[in-house]
Amino acid sequence: MDAAVDPDAMLMLAYARGDLAAFEALYARHRGMLYRFLLRSVRDPHRTDELFQETWSRVISARARYQPQAKFSTWLLQIAHNLMIDSLRRQRPTADGDEAETALANVAMPERSQPEHVLSEFEHRRNLQRAIEQLPEEQRAAVLLRLEHELSLEEIAEVTGAGRETVKSRLRYAMNRLREVLSE
Repeated sequence: MDAAVDPDAMLMLAYARGDLAAFEALYARHRGMLYRFLLRSVRDPHRTDELFQETWSRVISARARYQPQAKFSTWLLQIAHNLMIDSLRRQRPTADGDEAETALANVAMPERSQPEHVLSEFEHRRNLQRAIEQLPEEQRAAVLLRLEHELSLEEIAEVTGAGRETVKSRLRYAMNRLREVLSE
């Protein structure tokens, strides 16, 4: 990717040359987007804070090696996604089948809306958010990158490290599941 096309890449290159104001501008532009992505993905404010800090630490560490091969935001989300996956792998629960079945049996079923009740826009968004939270991790990440960050299939593939067709499949399964859950 040509750095001249992406002003954020230009800022990162300037930061690599020692321009601290360039880093401050990058941080100001992307901190909200990055934090929202992490929070919606891991759904734990404490882990989100840790991953957020670690992502920016990696950006700082990589400044001398940075090459604008993709949009800066795609590169940033890729770092965050990789850290998130590493974190999830380290924290996988080790419940046996009986424990998992008992835990799932105790999960409250979502309330069904009355058909005659017209949901407000907030309620629609909240229902969508809850449905997204129920998706498997890979599908949830793909949906969030597509809907919230408007990334293309190729960009999502780059961020997640999955193939384009895999991303397409994840989005298709996720969208089918979201339609199913939201129509209930």
